[in-house]
Amino acid sequence: MDDIIKAILLGIVQGLTEFIPVSSTGHLILAGNILEFSGEFAKTFDIAIQLGSILAVIIIYKDNFREYIKPKPNLKIFPNIIHIIITTIPVLIIGVLLHNAIKQYLFTPFTVAIGLMLGSVLMLFADYYYRRTKNNLDIGYKKSFVVGLFQCLALWPGMSRSGATISGGIFSGMDHKKAAGYSFICAVPAMFAATGYELLKTSHAFTLHEFFLLAIGFVVSFAVGWASILFLIRLVSKIKLMPFAIYRIILAFIILMLI
Repeated sequence: MDDIIKAILLGIVQGLTEFIPVSSTGHLILAGNILEFSGEFAKTFDIAIQLGSILAVIIIYKDNFREYIKPKPNLKIFPNIIHIIITTIPVLIIGVLLHNAIKQYLFTPFTVAIGLMLGSVLMLFADYYYRRTKNNLDIGYKKSFVVGLFQCLALWPGMSRSGATISGGIFSGMDHKKAAGYSFICAVPAMFAATGYELLKTSHAFTLHEFFLLAIGFVVSFAVGWASILFLIRLVSKIKLMPFAIYRIILAFIILMLI
């Protein structure tokens, strides 16, 4: 299959799965194996095309981000810039410390399957907790740090960044819709740091063709990511996390049977 077609298909996978709690990185690893798109460039590609999804979030939540870049941002809104910084700090620290180990040991179908199952358990517990509490709070700074710790779980491919942070938001007192919005906004600095760090380390070795493939993946993931955010915001408040958890468990068992 032509590399351009592979880049388009992987961009679609990234855009569809980045914000739906099924793990975009896990699906990209699986799709890459099916498409025979592997190697060091493929690992970087899987991370770098997340920039398209980042841009989609920034545009959809542009009012929030305009406020964040002001010299004196409004700290009375939720989430404000301090919430976002506090939630982002843990994943930045752990991500830098474990970056090489994650790429070396966790980018396999087996580890993705384990991450899918563990993330499903977390999401099912979050749904159960919400049914017991029915909270819908604007969380404080201490709980925003707790959400940041949950976000660190997403460094394991298959866990899902959105699944982990939405679950963390629910455990902290938010409802599903508010937790999803918080998750999307908090994704921007974490994903931007991860992709920037990866490109800084590897872009010097890219060929012109590889840069072209990254550009295609970026554009496709942006367009599809935009649509998936709007879709999930409407969906997650209605069906909660359980259907996604069930899908993840089924997929994990299929992977384990095939490898």
